[in-house]
Amino acid sequence: MQYAMVIDLNKCVGCHACTIACKAEWDVPADKGRNWVKRLGPAQTPEGLASTYYPGLCNHCDSPACVPVCPADPIQKTFKDARTGKTTTLEVAATYKEPFNGTVQVDKERCLGCGECASACPYGARYVNENQINEELGSDGTIDKCTYCMPRVNAGLDPACVQTCLAGARIFGDITDPNSEVSRYKKMGAKNLSSTAVNIGSNGYYYANKRDDSLLRSTSTPTVMASVNHRRQLLARMKPMMNKAKNLGMLGLVGAVAVKGMSDDKE
Repeated sequence: MQYAMVIDLNKCVGCHACTIACKAEWDVPADKGRNWVKRLGPAQTPEGLASTYYPGLCNHCDSPACVPVCPADPIQKTFKDARTGKTTTLEVAATYKEPFNGTVQVDKERCLGCGECASACPYGARYVNENQINEELGSDGTIDKCTYCMPRVNAGLDPACVQTCLAGARIFGDITDPNSEVSRYKKMGAKNLSSTAVNIGSNGYYYANKRDDSLLRSTSTPTVMASVNHRRQLLARMKPMMNKAKNLGMLGLVGAVAVKGMSDDKE
């Protein structure tokens, strides 16, 4: 099973109902977004004059770039299939790919707030929510992103953005089910935004006429994979230890100075 989202750009009117619904559902800060709608054009394309929108969100990729860069110490986590009750145990960090439904999720109780996963995402689908700090870990916030509204989905509801879309432009379902609506759209020609350099199995698909599809792909397809910032990963690992040592006199002071120095060094 792999949940996926198809956006029919022939229906999208750019009303932003999806982004507002997401903010309301998940208490997203006004200046941040788990999803977005960007206006594209009018612009000339090889297919003619085009004007459309780029509604984006986490693509819950087959091989997500965000997962391997997470510096949180891995733990054993048991997952349960909501449909069959089957369980499996995997070793995962704070960011992980759910084995039964294919979604990419974040354990906010273990997130160090380093932002490395946000930097690694070629789609820009993650942000650090500075309103959600973890004092025990000494984090400056926790990562937030689209989760496909899994609490809603597990309760038999659609994701908030899908339910709120006035034009019915958002289609959600299991892309591995040949009879699902998302599979039908894929057979009709819906494609993800992938390039030679960024080909990690995005499960966000777009369906559009040739003109709008040309504009979307020429402006919004990522072409570069981010590099790992080892310094920031090390700093994130050190912060919880330094937080615990802050009352240990000189050791805590020296450690705090070291962490501050690393934080100030943007290199």
